[in-house]
Amino acid sequence: MSTSIRIKKSLGQHFLRDSDLASQIANLLTDESLGGTVIEVGPGKGNLTDVLHHKAIARLYLVEVDRDLIPYLKKKYPSLSDGIIEADFLKLPLREHFQNKNLTIIGNFPYNISSEIFFKILDNRNVVGEIVGMFQKEVAQRITAKPGSKVYGMLSVLLQAFYTITYHFTVPPDRFFPPPKVDSAVITMHRNNVQKLPCDELLFFQIVKRGFQHRRKKLQNALGGLNLSNRCYAGLLHKRAEELSVTEFIELTNALAVKTLV
Repeated sequence: MSTSIRIKKSLGQHFLRDSDLASQIANLLTDESLGGTVIEVGPGKGNLTDVLHHKAIARLYLVEVDRDLIPYLKKKYPSLSDGIIEADFLKLPLREHFQNKNLTIIGNFPYNISSEIFFKILDNRNVVGEIVGMFQKEVAQRITAKPGSKVYGMLSVLLQAFYTITYHFTVPPDRFFPPPKVDSAVITMHRNNVQKLPCDELLFFQIVKRGFQHRRKKLQNALGGLNLSNRCYAGLLHKRAEELSVTEFIELTNALAVKTLV
């Protein structure tokens, strides 16, 4: 059956074909995740699913957007049939569909929608407690980067505000079929204890986004028009967005919030 499956470039399909690597990825799941709900995104031919299926996972779901793969997956994993969902993960309402406040997301994620996946996770940060994922190496480096790095950016700040992120290992192209043109990397993300940032979160997101949209400018220029106070936070305003930590962005957000109220 597997030989009849057509690779769809439009879906960014690169099927993992290394069972040892699949085991390494699955072994990054914590005991807490194994006891809860695990959602594999884009199982493809099931290389990673094979390993997950034999782990003691309380509730395992497969979310696959390729309708041609659904019959294949249901035949291969009859015991998981009720948990095989044909859906676009980006459009799937996680809170309503899974009725669980501690979801774990795992998968070899399509590289062409990496940013959308991360924003989906941010939007659902109160129910997604853990992520184990394969991403393009450059994307993995970006979201794990620290202030001062050339690849430190908007997603670095927003994700690190709510998750502890770890870069585990790099994966060469020959571990996939068809092989991608870039290296990949496996990361984990674990929800931290910050239920709500100690600032106006909407304003925080706006400042981070605007700061990195003009990353070559100092913040006093990048954030022009936002009526920032230039007194107590002059030091921060004379820096560029890539130089600020999450804590400093929070300080700046609070300074702006106070200024706009007076």
